[in-house]
Amino acid sequence: MTTFLKTLLLNSRKTSALLPSYFNLSTRLFCAKSLRSEESNIDQNDLASVTSQNEQLDKLYKTIEFECRSNDRAVLRSYTQFATMAANELGIQIGKCWSPRKAYHERYTLLRSIHVHKRCRVQYEVRTWFRFIHFHKLTGSTAETFLEYVQRNLPEGVALKVTKVLLENIPESVSSHMTSEIA
Repeated sequence: MTTFLKTLLLNSRKTSALLPSYFNLSTRLFCAKSLRSEESNIDQNDLASVTSQNEQLDKLYKTIEFECRSNDRAVLRSYTQFATMAANELGIQIGKCWSPRKAYHERYTLLRSIHVHKRCRVQYEVRTWFRFIHFHKLTGSTAETFLEYVQRNLPEGVALKVTKVLLENIPESVSSHMTSEIA
């Protein structure tokens, strides 16, 4: 599947024919821009319109944090290896990848008998393992493509929580105040 992503982002000329319907507009525009900029015999008006649309839609993310949860430690470890390999193939910078030493234990105590024999109890336990992965310095279109790929290959029994930190421009009111203080 990684070769599909590479050919999609780098080598193919017919972008719209290769892109599945679940890719959104900003991803299509990013792919079209990167593919068309490599070719020299393209109409400059088309490239300018794609570039202007893409610049309006694209965002910058400082970090994207994955929080993965599972009841099976081996499946969780395998999935984090898959996610880091996919990020390496796309050239995404990987930060910390860590997990707590112990699982989170949740215990339930129930009576065996409904009416009598209060001393006879059964205890059930659910262990939840966590893994955290940080990805740094992503564009919006790359992040959407990567998240779509990683979420589609999420194994059974693994939950994924994604937290994004977006970079934004300094508001005009703050930047004008800062320049007046410096001068």
